[in-house]
Amino acid sequence: MDVNTLIKILNILEKEVKNYKVPIITLMSQRKQDPYQILIGTILSLRTKDEVTAQASQRLFAKAATPKEMLTLTEEQIEKLIYPVGFYKNKSKSIKEISNILLEKYNSKVPDDLDELLKFPGVGRKTANLVLIEGFNKPGVCVDVHNHRILNRFGFLKTKNPEETEFEIRKKLSQEYWKTLNFILVAFGQNTCVPVSPFCSRCPVNNFCEKKGVIKSR
Repeated sequence: MDVNTLIKILNILEKEVKNYKVPIITLMSQRKQDPYQILIGTILSLRTKDEVTAQASQRLFAKAATPKEMLTLTEEQIEKLIYPVGFYKNKSKSIKEISNILLEKYNSKVPDDLDELLKFPGVGRKTANLVLIEGFNKPGVCVDVHNHRILNRFGFLKTKNPEETEFEIRKKLSQEYWKTLNFILVAFGQNTCVPVSPFCSRCPVNNFCEKKGVIKSR
């Protein structure tokens, strides 16, 4: 699949995903573009369902919405507020450490630079790019299991992991598509192009897809 075909697909899916549930971090950004809350919310969302992330974020930010307020809570208090997100104990520790670093080194402001964000504990490339996109409306290439799987399934890429996918997207696709690529493909991957037995019969871009690795579909 070439770039022009992928752009056609994205244009079709952009209309389609308006009928889907909005991914939780995008929803948070639409409600309030607070880089700190988006950073912490993204950390909570890792290996966690959106519904659980939404509830945990709401409980946590009701008690502490800024780095300074977060530091008034103990790790145990944070754990109770964010449970049952995945790896809640590790995430509680990271949230405290990040809040402390922000307060001491960044005047409580989340940096809008990828390399700076990657210095924070618990922050990988996916998280850092998503914070740039949703927290600052800046170009970023956020790759998770959904868009990694889908771009390989389409036949647009042949990559082994999300990080490799990110760098290939940066090389092959214009910046103007980076932000919408993440939102569109995550929503599409959660609702139609699911990991096992995707809903190809109702897929609006079925005719474009090379269905790489698809053994069974519905």
